[in-house]
Amino acid sequence: MTEIPEILSPAGDRECLEAAVDFGCDAVYIGGTSFGMRAAPKNFDMEQLADAVKYAHNGGAKVYLTCNTVPTVDEADAFPKFIAEAYETGIDAAIIADIGVMAMTRKYAPKLDIHMSTQVGIMNHATANELYRLGAKRVVLARETSLSDIAKIRKNIPDDLEIEVFVHGAMCVSFSGRCLLSKYLTGRDANRGECAQPCRWKYYLTEEQRPGELFEITEDNRGTYVFNAKDLCMIEHLDDLIEAGVSSLKIEGRAKSAYYTAVMSNAYKKALGYALNGEKVPENIVGEAFRVSHRPYCTGFFYDHGDAEQYYPNSGYYREYDFVGIVDGYADGMLEITQRNYFTLDSRLEILPPKGEPVVFEPTEMFNSEREPTRIANKAVERYYIPYHTSFPPKSIIRAEHR
Repeated sequence: MTEIPEILSPAGDRECLEAAVDFGCDAVYIGGTSFGMRAAPKNFDMEQLADAVKYAHNGGAKVYLTCNTVPTVDEADAFPKFIAEAYETGIDAAIIADIGVMAMTRKYAPKLDIHMSTQVGIMNHATANELYRLGAKRVVLARETSLSDIAKIRKNIPDDLEIEVFVHGAMCVSFSGRCLLSKYLTGRDANRGECAQPCRWKYYLTEEQRPGELFEITEDNRGTYVFNAKDLCMIEHLDDLIEAGVSSLKIEGRAKSAYYTAVMSNAYKKALGYALNGEKVPENIVGEAFRVSHRPYCTGFFYDHGDAEQYYPNSGYYREYDFVGIVDGYADGMLEITQRNYFTLDSRLEILPPKGEPVVFEPTEMFNSEREPTRIANKAVERYYIPYHTSFPPKSIIRAEHR
């Protein structure tokens, strides 16, 4: 019987966590206030973590806590208390990149599953088997691992050792994210969750004897983005990942929006259903990948030589749709919505329900919070009322084609 992989979604804050769970993920990965690879004020403290775990579990999703920085001496001393308290919140696993952290987790949270992070750089069965011997339940393979090598790893590791791979999102220019560029240029250490992404910046060369004279690295008159990786998108190739024996399909993006998390969780969950049935993923589901902000897509390193080349024209993102509102309820023949971004009744609108299909939305009337008629929603987080012939579930997303 074919193993059914999980859809693993990012959750950088509570809104993203709810979006991931509501829109169909099987598990989320989140960070605490320490030891995670995304240093941000929106990470979860212990009380918030416990509440997040409860919400996810009630929605049928697991929670994996990122503990994948390499701690300093002082941080290592603080880790036992951190992981013991985190375990008490009910988390399902810890994502770890350091052998010492792994050993402390086994000692202070002995029943907690251990997932070895992509930061470890796992690309072969020998490494996977040794980590299994040390107590790993799952290995998150390096993004540089090909599909053919994943299949070989699967055949040469224990049946109960799970394999996780990234299937969507930003690609790092450095092997398994081991990069010093941000630290060198900005003082923000990528290996401690503070990456400033200088790999996306525009670069020129200068010659020692010609200070101030800049030379383009390519012939493009806009300069060159020598490190600027494309984004990964495997939504049309989940059948190959299933055949290779992947247990968990991971979406990158703990620094991204709740809209991104909701849309991609929903799309990949639906795509997985088609892949498991041996069917081609419909174009409308594939198209969801283009309704979030993204760089040009590629399939990374999965197909041996692959197409994981750099994108040279610029470091910008494509955005075809904007997240403009969320449905709060339905009463007296009206949708009650909270506006998030500017839109008008002339905008091309769609509604995406949790775990549902997008619906073209063509309202003809709208009323503001004072119940006054208007054609423009331009006041941040204001309540609006839109007459409509049918209801949509709360938390349904309203989006508008980007102008």
